[in-house]
Amino acid sequence: MWSLALRTLRFRKGGFVATFIAIFFGAALVMACGGLMESGVRDAVPAQRLAAAPLVVTGDQTYDGSQLAERVRLDAAQVRAVAAVPGVEKAIADVSFPVAVVRDGRPVTDLSDNATATEHRPLGHGWDSAQLTPYTLASGSQPQSAGDVVLDTALATRAGASVGDRVSVVAAGRTQEFRLSGIVKQAGGRTASQPAVFFTDKRAGELSGRPGTADAVGVLPKPGTDVADLATLVKNAAKGSAVVTLTGDNRGLAEFPQAAASQKSLITLSAIFGGWAILVAMFGASSTLGLTVQQRHREMALMKAIGTTPRQLRRMILGETLFVAIVASVLGCLPGALLSELLFDKLVSAGMVSGAVEFRLSVVPAVVAVLASLLAGVGAAYITARKIAKTRATEALAESSMEGRWLTRTRIILSVLFLVGGAGMAVMTMTMMKGDLTASTAGPACIMWAIGLALLAPGFTKIIVALLQGPLRALGGLSGQMAVLNSRAHTIRMAATITPIILLTGIATGTLYMQQIEDASNRSAHTGILRADEVLTSKTGPIAPGTLSRVRQVPGVEAASDYVTSTGFMQNPEDAEQTSDGRPLQAVGDIRNLSVRAAAGSLDDLRGDSVALPVDYASTLGSGVGTSVTLRLGDGTQAKVKVVATYRAEGETTALLLPSSLLAAHTTDGAASQILVRHAPGADAAQVTAAVTALVKDQPGVEVTDSAALVAGRTEGQQQLATINYLVVGMIVGYTAISVVNTLIAATGRRRREFGLQQLTGFTRRQVMAMMSLESVLTAVVGVLLGTVAATITLFPYSVAKLDRVVPSVPVWIYLAVVAGAVAITFAATLLPAWRATKLRPVEAATAAA
Repeated sequence: MWSLALRTLRFRKGGFVATFIAIFFGAALVMACGGLMESGVRDAVPAQRLAAAPLVVTGDQTYDGSQLAERVRLDAAQVRAVAAVPGVEKAIADVSFPVAVVRDGRPVTDLSDNATATEHRPLGHGWDSAQLTPYTLASGSQPQSAGDVVLDTALATRAGASVGDRVSVVAAGRTQEFRLSGIVKQAGGRTASQPAVFFTDKRAGELSGRPGTADAVGVLPKPGTDVADLATLVKNAAKGSAVVTLTGDNRGLAEFPQAAASQKSLITLSAIFGGWAILVAMFGASSTLGLTVQQRHREMALMKAIGTTPRQLRRMILGETLFVAIVASVLGCLPGALLSELLFDKLVSAGMVSGAVEFRLSVVPAVVAVLASLLAGVGAAYITARKIAKTRATEALAESSMEGRWLTRTRIILSVLFLVGGAGMAVMTMTMMKGDLTASTAGPACIMWAIGLALLAPGFTKIIVALLQGPLRALGGLSGQMAVLNSRAHTIRMAATITPIILLTGIATGTLYMQQIEDASNRSAHTGILRADEVLTSKTGPIAPGTLSRVRQVPGVEAASDYVTSTGFMQNPEDAEQTSDGRPLQAVGDIRNLSVRAAAGSLDDLRGDSVALPVDYASTLGSGVGTSVTLRLGDGTQAKVKVVATYRAEGETTALLLPSSLLAAHTTDGAASQILVRHAPGADAAQVTAAVTALVKDQPGVEVTDSAALVAGRTEGQQQLATINYLVVGMIVGYTAISVVNTLIAATGRRRREFGLQQLTGFTRRQVMAMMSLESVLTAVVGVLLGTVAATITLFPYSVAKLDRVVPSVPVWIYLAVVAGAVAITFAATLLPAWRATKLRPVEAATAAA
């Protein structure tokens, strides 16, 4: 039967092409998500500037398994302890701090606004750490005095500077002139992603603002020393200190500590979207395959009538499917690999993944994609073949011309499981999920209900056809009558074409509106705390000392405050609802730049070691005004602070308010890079803005914008996530659209014999096309209605969880666009193959294979 299975492929090209397309794109989809998952699991961050050090020691950037937001530095005692370990030839401390080389009053490096900008901004270092790359002098000499500086070749070229020239460098907010004593290049001709500026070691410590500390220590072992053993010795020597030893591809985490968060982003995104993709791809492929096998029911019946055994039939169907599935899934892995790398690059450009992380792809995702595709194809073939094989020959011949019972026990069980599972996830969305975790149950609820409704599509089709039969007959006449009769007689066939439309409408509507609800939630949360008419933002690091006091003296300025953000953790009392992302920390130096009012206590007391908590969060912790709580700040420092106030903000927020003097010292830059400005009542806004702009015109990289920029900056992460949501969901919706076209073409193309018989009995080609148009209307109506029901299972619970209302205020045009797209695809994929099929002479079409 295997040889027969291969020979049948020659004469059933249409059906097997449809199966091939479904499995091919399904495998590509799974492969794409698998590549992201593997890159997240490996989390390879090769060293760049520390490439010459086989062992790197840095501060522990984690707290209770979560990633800290700020740089954790090593003190002088820890550096000395590393240097004293047996087997260490050199322990070279590296200090890094933001700088900018200025030309014509502007920084020569134009940083983008996304989250990866910090990975490409120039950093200052001590000259001794140049050997960790290693950098070698291309011209000139190393810095000899506090007034000397060395640039890498790329920065020197951009600055148009040569050895001996005076160059302007911004460090710690101040612009200073240095003599360019030398220009260095990286060994091997490579170029680091972060441009390097070198000072004397003493000068670098002063400019960093943290003399005596180090960001990392590069260890050069003595000849013959095993690096792994040395790492263990260093770890033991630092017992009691929060240090981490890094080797291999993980050494880059010392340069780019924020890259560690990419692992979670990649794994989370690939797990969520990969799960969706596998579910949709497997269901789409099995639906298409089931349709193509059902269309051969007459052929199978005849084979049984001439003596073919049930076992031989099963082997033939499984053999055909296995051959097509293997070829399609293996070939689908190639575009899947390309798509995976494209998605990874998009994640990097959107700031969701660090640019320091390398894309890694092995054979494992390909194996998973092939196995998932084979499981979907062979599983669907087995179920269909089993049903055909169990039917007696005389019954099979009868069933080939009429449809059997559709409401089987298997279909009932599966539909109940999917519908109950989706309903359970919807309830969890409303009652249990908070923050970013809300989408992890809302999205799958839509897909599970779409599949559950698709399994019951034949029943819904009968109901809707019964409701619409009157208008269809009145509108289409004889063609409408035939469309109604066909739909009533072939509900299973019609349901197979409706299934991908349900998925397309449900997933597209649900996901697009989920993002609209998320955006609305973020806007209400991020605009309900701060009050500012202008925002001063520095792209070169901290704003120069003294700028804040000068801004406060500008006529028309009522309040000005430095503004600092970070992420921390509530350590005591224990935060039962604390997420792995921590709690947002916000700090201002003047409470007049806050738009919230105290519900209890006084925000005027927000100074020193103090904190103000949201009312609901304080109630959850059981901490009121006057109690003390212990925070773990962004750099891992433990801070015991007193609750001086609780506040109620508009929208969903969990931000903890701190004094800027407390929070700024525990950020990577050590000072604020933003200043909020509030105008006095009656002041001329244009004049105040002009005065503030003139005040900072001598500070390169400092911009003055309105408050919208502050909101945009705070919601940047959500917008980046929205971009990725649209991209990945667009990919899934694209696959579903392909499934719609594929299934409809396969279903319509197999009806040539039916069209020929109709024309022989007096139907004109125009009447056949009118009949197919009305059938398309029925298909689109049923698919869109059921897809809309699936989408509401996501939207209403998600709106309750995020906006505290059942019906969200979202634009209607998105839904109309989705419906229009689904209808257009349905009509095109039905009428074009029907038009082609009716081009045959009726006699030829009537005698063609069914």
